[in-house]
Amino acid sequence: MRSTFFLTCFAFLLGACGSASANHRRHHTRSSAAIAAAAKENNPTSGTPVSDFAASASLPAAGLAAAAKKAKKAGQKYQISQGSKSFSTIYTDWADFNNSSAYVWTADMDIDCDGIDFNCKGNSDGQPQTDYGALAAYQVPFIVIPGNWVNGHSKELPGNNVAAVICGGKMYYGIFGDTNGATPEVIGEASYRMGTACFPNDHISGANGHGAMDVTYIVFTGKDAVLPSTDMTKNYITQFSKLKSMGDEFVTQLSSNLGLSSGEVDTAIPADTCS
Repeated sequence: MRSTFFLTCFAFLLGACGSASANHRRHHTRSSAAIAAAAKENNPTSGTPVSDFAASASLPAAGLAAAAKKAKKAGQKYQISQGSKSFSTIYTDWADFNNSSAYVWTADMDIDCDGIDFNCKGNSDGQPQTDYGALAAYQVPFIVIPGNWVNGHSKELPGNNVAAVICGGKMYYGIFGDTNGATPEVIGEASYRMGTACFPNDHISGANGHGAMDVTYIVFTGKDAVLPSTDMTKNYITQFSKLKSMGDEFVTQLSSNLGLSSGEVDTAIPADTCS
């Protein structure tokens, strides 16, 4: 009886360990597959499918862009490029909203290829890392924020915060993935993939972005707005479904806090082409 009992328990433990090991292997396989798929998307001629990070067409992109231009609580203003006479201001009107606290600004869009794609065409001053890893600019839609603003708001902006970008009448989600440390610091900058999604016909490169100050940047604040580490690596976003679900949730709540209705955005998604 005693030996049978111990043998039974031993067999049970072996089965449990074997099951746990199999589950670990399956998880590892899924993760490896997701990383391999992300790496395949990391190229300048296609990149991540734009549908993977496009906001829900029912959300009021135009209304949010208009509301951003009416913001009044100025935080800090920055040149849109070194030597420029044009400035953009980060506004904090939305910083205290429940479940959708955010900073917002309207600017142009310079292109950042820092990270593993730092040798992208026209990127003469690229660096092989970004602030929170070494993101893939061809695969990850990310935005760049002036470093001194981030340093002064590190609790609100710990890195990899979900962001929404409104451009050309469309809205896309990305993450806050890098800072600008130029002297003087400038504003209005996003990754190559965000640039090609927003402006597929503008011949985007490391040296050529979008000059008009008609791009709305919204970055959501706080630790709850950070894309989980389980959905990305230091190089890639591996689960865009999580980025989209978080983005849609935050933007829906933000729209409600601003008193905006849905259905103000064109449902068409532009052709997914890159230059």
